[in-house]
Amino acid sequence: MHYLLIYDVVNDYAERRLPFRAAHLAHAQAAVARGELILGGALADPVDGAVLVFKGDSPAPAEAFANTDPYVLNGLVTKWRVRTWTTVVGEDAAVRLPPV
Repeated sequence: MHYLLIYDVVNDYAERRLPFRAAHLAHAQAAVARGELILGGALADPVDGAVLVFKGDSPAPAEAFANTDPYVLNGLVTKWRVRTWTTVVGEDAAVRLPPV
């Protein structure tokens, strides 16, 4: 299954994240190395949130990531949530549709 970790962030997120960016990216790279985090990044135009895509058997790795993310711990993320994402199209889709 895939899971979306969705961040709502402070208004001046792009500027306020700079002191914590290296620690956040190291945290993300560690999740990639474990095979949990597939993609992640900030929303653009405007920079008002972020989305991270996790793959696994449960939402627990995404939740653990958020609970220990320097951006969350330092108040840059005002709210986060994990949503199950039923992927059906693409090479890495969790659910295979029958051929049409």
